[in-house]
Amino acid sequence: MAVTGSTSTTGFDQSTFDAFLAARNEPEWIQDQRREAFAHYQRLLAEPLDPEEYKRLDLRTFRPEQYHLGGQQAGVSGQAAGLSTLMRDRAEFAGSVVHQDGHCVQSSLAETLTAKGVLFGDLSTLLARHREQLEPYFLTRAVDPQTDRFSAWHAAFWTGGTVLFVPRGVEIDIPLYSLISLAEDGVADFSHTLVILEDGTSATLLEETSSTDPKTAGLHVGAVELIVGQEARLRYVQLQNWNGSVKHIAHQSGRVARDAMLQWTVGALGARMAHIHQDVHLDGRGADAQVNGVTFATDRQLLSYYTQQTHHQPDTRSDLLYKEVCRDKSRVIWRGMIKVDPDAQKTDGYQRNDALMLSADARADAIPGLEIEADDVRCTHGATAGRVDDEQLFYAMCRGISEYEAMHMIVEGFFSAVYDRIPVELVRETLSQVVERKLGIGE
Repeated sequence: MAVTGSTSTTGFDQSTFDAFLAARNEPEWIQDQRREAFAHYQRLLAEPLDPEEYKRLDLRTFRPEQYHLGGQQAGVSGQAAGLSTLMRDRAEFAGSVVHQDGHCVQSSLAETLTAKGVLFGDLSTLLARHREQLEPYFLTRAVDPQTDRFSAWHAAFWTGGTVLFVPRGVEIDIPLYSLISLAEDGVADFSHTLVILEDGTSATLLEETSSTDPKTAGLHVGAVELIVGQEARLRYVQLQNWNGSVKHIAHQSGRVARDAMLQWTVGALGARMAHIHQDVHLDGRGADAQVNGVTFATDRQLLSYYTQQTHHQPDTRSDLLYKEVCRDKSRVIWRGMIKVDPDAQKTDGYQRNDALMLSADARADAIPGLEIEADDVRCTHGATAGRVDDEQLFYAMCRGISEYEAMHMIVEGFFSAVYDRIPVELVRETLSQVVERKLGIGE
């Protein structure tokens, strides 16, 4: 089955791209990379999307020409006004970066970390200043611009985003924070997150997306690249919290080296439609990845994840747990795959997806899968879907608990298996509060 969306390039055609390049004050190597990506984008527009990934998404109403790039850069000293964020003002961070409509408006990093060679800030600025450290990783090892039209579109038009580079042997104990926000109506945001941990390092990056207005329409075509060096430890959290008028499409990929650990937590909470292509690659012996997902869809939201855990080397481990709640007329889609290369003996791969539906019109689709080419592995998967037990609700209400409180207890209990895997208290508390808030939507 061929899957096609809109192939119109109006708004992002050759003339728009040429004007975009001319307005960018950036090194020639970046411009060359953009030109190559735009050529891929034009070619891929004429090709069908992968039916395994996209056939359950209805892209017939998706029109790129409805969106435009953000206005003039606000400057790094500016402030993002009107933002309603989940984590920004609730903790102390070792560094903070804020982007609005593709432009960096705030950036800071503790002087002690700067003195150790840590880079944390606006991607555009740091790519130009630190090419030697960053170019080998940027759109080369994790996210492939030729994956599909969306990855190529992003690689051609990326604007802003956050980079974290931790040099060999440096350990960062206090979390860092990144915010990606939309303010102007109809803006297309192409923010890119690049995290590079060299050997023997550790860091925690908490990232979230937010809209300044509850009704402003927007588009996010993003990418996340997580590079974890040998014996390094990375905790990365991304909470997607756009308003209900934003469409969100992103390619995200992690590469985990020998004896390294990646803990990756995602929260899919906002957006009218969201689709994430999420890959984890276990590249070195002893590499370990834990992927946690919390999804809560309401009203007519469509939230979709396409995940892959790929084991390239022996003695690697991956553990994915996604928990999804949907109510009203929302829909959640998860398609997961564990892949094991021929040389990846002694692989331990696990994936599980559980969905809880709070209303009769809600829908959840879960499709786990295995592709194993080695003969000495342990790979398992599972998926469940069910509705709230009426007897459980009745039992609670007979004991003086309101229906709302009972539903909250059931949903919190459902998500608790994921919460227990998250070591950052701020993230656990934030997710719990969002769940409580979303239980009141659609009444």
